[in-house]
Amino acid sequence: MPEPAKPAFLVDAYSDPVLVRVDGRAAFGNSGALRDFFQEMGRQGRTRFVVDFQHCTSMDSTFLGVLAGAALELRRMDPPGVLTLARVGERNLELICNLGLHRLAVVDPGTAPSACDCPQPLTERARSELESARLVLEAHENLIAVDAGNQTKFQDVLAFLRNRLEAH
Repeated sequence: MPEPAKPAFLVDAYSDPVLVRVDGRAAFGNSGALRDFFQEMGRQGRTRFVVDFQHCTSMDSTFLGVLAGAALELRRMDPPGVLTLARVGERNLELICNLGLHRLAVVDPGTAPSACDCPQPLTERARSELESARLVLEAHENLIAVDAGNQTKFQDVLAFLRNRLEAH
C-alpha cells in the first residue's frame, strides 16, 4: 500500500482571488505556515481568498482558528475582504458550522468547481514550543471571537496554554 502524501497547503499567490488548496490533514502541525501566508498576503493588500477543501481529509480546531483569524482580518479591511471556503464536503461543513465560521466566510458545501491549480507548496518553518503555544492560543481565541459559545468548548485548552505561556 502506498504511503499517504504529506499534508500540504498549495497556493497560487498571484491569482485573484488568491487560491489555497488543502491536501490531506489541516492541523496544528501545518497551520502556522498558512497563518504566515495569510498575514503576508494581507501586508501585500490582497483581500480575496478561496480555500479549496476538495482534498482535505480532516482538520482540527487550530487550523479552523487560523481560518477564523484570516476571516476576521479580512472583515476589518476597508473595503472588507472575502474568504471563500470551497468544496468543503459534508463533514468539514459540519465542523465549520459548529464553530461559527460560516458566519464569516462564504461557504460552498460541495459541488461548485474550483480552478485551483496551485503550484507552490507552503513550507512550515520550525517553531519553538513557545511559538507553537502562542499559535494554538491565538487560533482558539479567534474561534471564541467568532462565536462566544466556543468559550466553553475550548476553556480547558485555553487555560492550559495560558498557564504554559505565563510559566515562560
